Amino acid sequence: QVQLVESGGGLVQAGGSLRLSCAASGRTFSSYGMGWFRQAPGKEREFVSAIIWSGNAIYYADSVKGRFLISRDNAKNTVYLQMNSLTPEDTAVYYCAANPRGGAATAENQYDHWGQGTQVTVSS
Repeated sequence: QVQLVESGGGLVQAGGSLRLSCAASGRTFSSYGMGWFRQAPGKEREFVSAIIWSGNAIYYADSVKGRFLISRDNAKNTVYLQMNSLTPEDTAVYYCAANPRGGAATAENQYDHWGQGTQVTVSS
């Protein structure tokens, strides 16, 4: 069983940056693919980014490509999401998720474990 705890959310002005962290419990973190998703008010949860267990494959949603950077530190059981050039459209609750099959999946149903989410609010 993997437990995920996100941190690093907050209020930032448009154009600013935030770095989200997702700390995982358990000894199998290094074998999990990890993903970030977000859910804005009144909208469905959407894929943001994912990284394969080894870190060698990474995917981004078109809406964040070139602005967000996902990374992982398997020694620290942590995955990060560096978010730059933030816009009000990035305002959402951000969730990290773990895929025990190890891939960098873009579909929610590939992830078995989810964090509680962290709020990111970007003011204009």
